[in-house]
Amino acid sequence: MSDRSVSLLPPSSHGSSSPAEIKRILETALLTSQDPLPLSELKKLFDEELSAEILRRLLEELRRDWDEKGVELVNVAGGWRFHARPEMQKFLDRLNAQKPPRYSRAVLETLAIIAYHQPVTRGDIEEIRGVAVSGSVLNALESRGWVGAIGHRDVPGRPALYATTTGFLNDLGLRSLEELPPLEELGSLLELKEYRGSMELLPVPESASTNESIG
Repeated sequence: MSDRSVSLLPPSSHGSSSPAEIKRILETALLTSQDPLPLSELKKLFDEELSAEILRRLLEELRRDWDEKGVELVNVAGGWRFHARPEMQKFLDRLNAQKPPRYSRAVLETLAIIAYHQPVTRGDIEEIRGVAVSGSVLNALESRGWVGAIGHRDVPGRPALYATTTGFLNDLGLRSLEELPPLEELGSLLELKEYRGSMELLPVPESASTNESIG
């Protein structure tokens, strides 16, 4: 434990917990959680009051502690979590006999339009794609937890406005929409994340809308 780490927590602010002990507790919670943990949840681990700044600095130290390991600590939209480093994935893939999923073009295009143009209505999506949007496509994306209705446009009929979710960013390992990859890379990245994360495959909607491209 470095002097720098000790200096983060004066005795009056952290009770009996040392920086090393706090990091050990954080590490245990993050390694055993299936979901990313935000600072608000990590604070609940401790009896004493720890500021967000102290937790962030200790998490950064913990991240550096794992620099030479096959697993890394990352900060995504939903909080902090551990995951395998990309260079380790080829070995983990040997334990997974699944083939990479293949999304229909309708699913990928609808998701891409929502991700890069949000918030959008179903009519907006249809205008950009140039074809009707099947209800099964939106239902699949909503069921997967990647998109959701966030309100309604104030026009006749009050159509629902769709946007991507925090879960979508978490699954891509991103902290914000600003980190989205170029549009042409989104499909391959999603398929890779789904395969390596052993996530359930989205249902492929009817073939009538799978051969259209974004207009």
